[in-house]
Amino acid sequence: MSRTGTSVVVVGGGVTGLSTAWWLARSGVDVTVVEKGIVGFEASGRNGGGATHYQSPLFHEEQRLWPQMDELLGYPTEYQRERIIFQVDPRKEKFHEGLSLRLPAGYDWEVLDPKQVRELVPLAGDNVVSGVHFHFGGHANPQRTAQAYAWAAQDLGATILQHTAVTGIAMAGGRVTGVETAKGTIGCDALVIAAGPQTGKLAAMIGVGLPMAAARAEMIVTEPLAMMPITGVDGNGLYGRQTLRGNLAYGGGPHEWQDDVVLDAAPPKPSGSVTRNLAKRVAELLPKAAHARVIRSWAGVIENTPDGRPVIERLSDPGNVVVATMSSVGFGLSPASGHAIRDLVIDGTCSFADLSKLSLKRFAGIRDDWRAHLKWLPPQAAEVRVGPGGQAAR
Repeated sequence: MSRTGTSVVVVGGGVTGLSTAWWLARSGVDVTVVEKGIVGFEASGRNGGGATHYQSPLFHEEQRLWPQMDELLGYPTEYQRERIIFQVDPRKEKFHEGLSLRLPAGYDWEVLDPKQVRELVPLAGDNVVSGVHFHFGGHANPQRTAQAYAWAAQDLGATILQHTAVTGIAMAGGRVTGVETAKGTIGCDALVIAAGPQTGKLAAMIGVGLPMAAARAEMIVTEPLAMMPITGVDGNGLYGRQTLRGNLAYGGGPHEWQDDVVLDAAPPKPSGSVTRNLAKRVAELLPKAAHARVIRSWAGVIENTPDGRPVIERLSDPGNVVVATMSSVGFGLSPASGHAIRDLVIDGTCSFADLSKLSLKRFAGIRDDWRAHLKWLPPQAAEVRVGPGGQAAR
């Protein structure tokens, strides 16, 4: 390996790590991304593409940045603004009533009756009970976006090392001094661990406990259909979008929890049981698309913390390490999370949001058997269960 030292090493070539590298490179920092496989090849490139995380402290920055990302990166993300959420379960007819309490002020949205839903979502059926139209938020193409981050970071001088698994972390004097790989050690002044489901295992190498559980999440893609006026549509426990070619791309659980995700493993393949479950629920949500053939499926490994919220924190010990696990909502928040991590690395604090709710401190004293308590166990130990909020990652 010719690369023997850098200012910042980012472990993890998903969208969080790639966005971080881009933000650091924009600030003139010498940064190297270390990825065990191919960048954006796991959950970062295999998700619903949603960008509407209104309950996150990063939400305002997410919304500010997404409309600018194609221009800022210089490559297409296929970002599309607006979002429709509707329900087909009569028990959820008034699901929108609590939104006004959860949505930040200043964002335009409206309640839709079934007829209005069908006008905006022609593939919906007579089973619609109610809906909402967000005039903010939206979605992008996950694979395109991961590529855009990587190319834009490289254009600014960042180095990206693929097929380079981390085997250890070197420390001296209470600080991280380098990242050990099978190809050699990369010295660094600061470390960012943003490795998705491997983040907890890597954090443990420096004596930091990060409770998290990994799971296989899946997506299905149909053949192309006629384009809808609004192409970002959620409901029936599903999230997804209609692509620019007209394909429906949907996910939403159930998860298949994993006991362990090794540091150099390939992502798991889709399982037939989850694929069939997704196809059934898409047909229930969009009955006029029920005839569409499923032409492919994807699987990616996601991670969840016990409360389903991310962790983004610059550690006090070692003080030159930032840990970031997005708890399965990393894609949509990636423009903002990369900015936040850049701030933590360079300035020690986030310039645009209060990250205190995303601190590791909230897990102090967590019970040792928290996974068993939540029943987040592999299929052989428990039936397949969904993640926080009743569905899989966005």
